[in-house]
Amino acid sequence: MIENKINCAVIGCGHIGKRHAEMIMRNSRTHLVALCDVQPKENLNISNFPGNFHSDIQQLLSEESNIDVVHICTPNGLHAAHANLALLAGKHVVIEKPMALTVADCDSIIANAAIHNKSIFCVMQNRFSPPSVWLKNMISENRLGQIYMVQVNCFWNRDERYYHKNTWHGKNDLDGGTLFTQFSHFIDTMVWLFGDIENIQTQFADFNHQSLTDFEDSGNITFSFKNGGIGSVHYSSAVYQQNFESSIRIIGEKGTIAIGGQYMNEVKYCHVENYTMPELKPTAAPNNYGPYIGSAANHHFIIDNIVDVLDNNGAIATTAEEGKLVVSVIERIYAQRPDYLLKNK
Repeated sequence: MIENKINCAVIGCGHIGKRHAEMIMRNSRTHLVALCDVQPKENLNISNFPGNFHSDIQQLLSEESNIDVVHICTPNGLHAAHANLALLAGKHVVIEKPMALTVADCDSIIANAAIHNKSIFCVMQNRFSPPSVWLKNMISENRLGQIYMVQVNCFWNRDERYYHKNTWHGKNDLDGGTLFTQFSHFIDTMVWLFGDIENIQTQFADFNHQSLTDFEDSGNITFSFKNGGIGSVHYSSAVYQQNFESSIRIIGEKGTIAIGGQYMNEVKYCHVENYTMPELKPTAAPNNYGPYIGSAANHHFIIDNIVDVLDNNGAIATTAEEGKLVVSVIERIYAQRPDYLLKNK
């Protein structure tokens, strides 16, 4: 333990858990105390990380008493249980997306954090990409005036290289569905910018994942924003061989904006009244997991935010209520998902 640093532990040592551990090690104010996973240590490729290894979260919490922050990087369906155990032990929690798979589970996390006076950091790292920061400022400054239409497109490849038999991915109870695991970052971007939705109408399909997952691989969703305007989300993980795009297109009273690229990482079009588009900083490269590619590699911003909050009483970048809203939107969309598309419900 290093007493004058923020001591962190990571629960779940898959790709994203290792990413958290690496970013903790890189920050001068944080110290990686321990790692935890149900898999044997020798199977996890974590020999380059310091700290103790535990195979049980309760053992970790009882034996590593000086931990300040626990990073929850386990399968989606376990986020709530693991976050609540950490909060009950008096630890702050960082929860990978999604916060949980139900609003009820989100509420339990929020309640336990309040009881124990601990912070919840939800991971939505795409918010830190330069196009997202720029767009948030444009909307906050009302540059587009009244918002008429918003279209979000998420078209990625997730095939047998991703949904292999030895993974929790694709399992209904642990994964939750394509919107939770693949595209919740982009649902977050949408509601972060434009708020909650209503009048939801849906269409779902499973084109080529019948033997790979317990749920749909594609969907078309239309809705209204409670703040005004209409919107849609079109998504698929059935794209041939590689990711195609993640994009958002906004039609407003005073302008039109399109952000695209594979990871919503490039401003493709900007025509706004009395406005000249500035040059933005480059977007971070995506997380590269070998056979497939994820969202922007912005997790160092999450660690910076933890330090700012705990050292300087700063503001949490993505609050529990915001994490809960993303879960609520997806839960309401999935309430219309037909049973014939769901296996092992």
